[in-house]
Amino acid sequence: MPPRSYDSSLRRAAAAEQRQRLVEAAGLLLREKTNIAAFSLEAVARMVGVTRLTVYNQFGSRRGLLEAVFDERAHQGGLERIGEAMAMADASVALDRLIEIFCDFWGSDPAIGLLHEAIAIDPEFAQAVTERNERRRGAIGVLLRRIVSQTVDDEARDEAVDLIFTLTGYAAFHSLRRGRSKEAACTILQEACHAAVERLRSR
Repeated sequence: MPPRSYDSSLRRAAAAEQRQRLVEAAGLLLREKTNIAAFSLEAVARMVGVTRLTVYNQFGSRRGLLEAVFDERAHQGGLERIGEAMAMADASVALDRLIEIFCDFWGSDPAIGLLHEAIAIDPEFAQAVTERNERRRGAIGVLLRRIVSQTVDDEARDEAVDLIFTLTGYAAFHSLRRGRSKEAACTILQEACHAAVERLRSR
């Protein structure tokens, strides 16, 4: 029995190492604008020197591989800190922290910009990115419900969520980042988001 357990552990470790190599190769492929449309299980398999079936067995589909790459980017960019921000007692402070986390993420890797630009040419890619962005919208909605009185009507709150969602996206950060430090851009976004909250409170 012990030898079998040892062999099983070796196989799992080898599979995990291979999966990581495939994710890294897929990330490199996605860094090239010209390769976005050609992103496929076959292309990644060629980069690593394995068969398409090997990649399929690891991820199940092109979408599964995309999600794995996004998970890796999220981890490297520090998005796991979102849970800590959402657990903060003061929802206004939590919103500031959420904005900081996304500013750190948007500025963590130039490839993130390329990935967002790829939305226009790849529907499957666009769907994957959109679904992940909607998680940010959901987090903003939760915080606004904590910050603003329940007497505010849903339409007004939804408008504020949409505005803050837009302000905390990659496009807004990238636009403000030109000629400014990441910290300066983040401060501008935080101030704009606070203004949106105050406008909502006054309605």
